[in-house]
Amino acid sequence: MELRAAALHALLDDDPAAKARAVAALSAACKAGQVVIDTQTVMMAPPGIPGRPARPELVPPLQVGRRSMGTPEGRAMLVHALAHIEFNAVNLALDALWRFDGMPEQYYRDWLLVADEEALHFTMLSDHLSTLGYAYGDFPGHDSLWEMVAKTSDDVLARMALVPRTLEARGLDAIPPLRKKIAQAGDLAAALILDRLLVDEVGHVEIGNRWYLELCLARGLEPIATYDELTVRYKAPVLKGPFNIEGRRAAGFSEAELERYR
Repeated sequence: MELRAAALHALLDDDPAAKARAVAALSAACKAGQVVIDTQTVMMAPPGIPGRPARPELVPPLQVGRRSMGTPEGRAMLVHALAHIEFNAVNLALDALWRFDGMPEQYYRDWLLVADEEALHFTMLSDHLSTLGYAYGDFPGHDSLWEMVAKTSDDVLARMALVPRTLEARGLDAIPPLRKKIAQAGDLAAALILDRLLVDEVGHVEIGNRWYLELCLARGLEPIATYDELTVRYKAPVLKGPFNIEGRRAAGFSEAELERYR
C-alpha cells in the first residue's frame, strides 16, 4: 500500500463513516509497517475532491443559523457544526498528505496522524449527535475551511501558513468558551469531547507551525513577514480576539507572534 495514493482514495470517499474507517485502517497499516511512502511522484488531482455526502447543504456562513444552547435543538446544532468542522478537517489532512510531493517522510506521517485524530473526532461528535436525536447532514453547514484548502493547493508553504496555523488555530481560541457554555447547558458528554478536541488540536496546529517554519528556513524566508504577505495574497481572514495565548504557545507560536495577539 502506498500512503499518498491511499490517502487520495480516502479523500474521494463520499461516505463520512466509511472515510473515517478508511483513515483508521490506513493509520493502523502505517504503524504496522505495511505502507510505503512515495515522496516524489507528482500526482494530478482527479475530479470529485473532496468526497462528501449530498447533505449537509452548504450555505454561506451567515446562513448556517444558530439556536440557543438552552434547547435540545440548539445543542444539536452546535454539535453538528463541530462535526462538520471535523469532517472538513479530515479532508484537509488527507489533501495535505497526498497533494504535495517532495517533502520528508515525516511530513506525510504527521498528516496521517492528523487525519486519524480528526476522523476520531468526527466519529465521536457524530455518535453524540445521534444521542440527541439527529444525524450529520440534518443541519446546513458552510465551506469556508475547504475554500482555503482549495486556494492554497499550489503551494505547501501557503497551505501550512493559512490552514493549520490560521483557520485551525481558531479552534484553540473557540473551544474553551464553547466548552464552558455547553457544560453550563448540561451536556457534559459534549464538554468531555471538546476537552479531547482541544488537546489534539494543539498538536495539529503544532504540526502546521513546525512545517511552516521548516519551509521558511529551507526557502530563506522570514516567518512573520512571509505570513503577513501570504495572508494578503490569499485573502485570508483577519483574526480577531480573544486569543488562547497558552494554547497557541503550546502549539508552537513564537513569543513575537503571541505579542501581536495580546
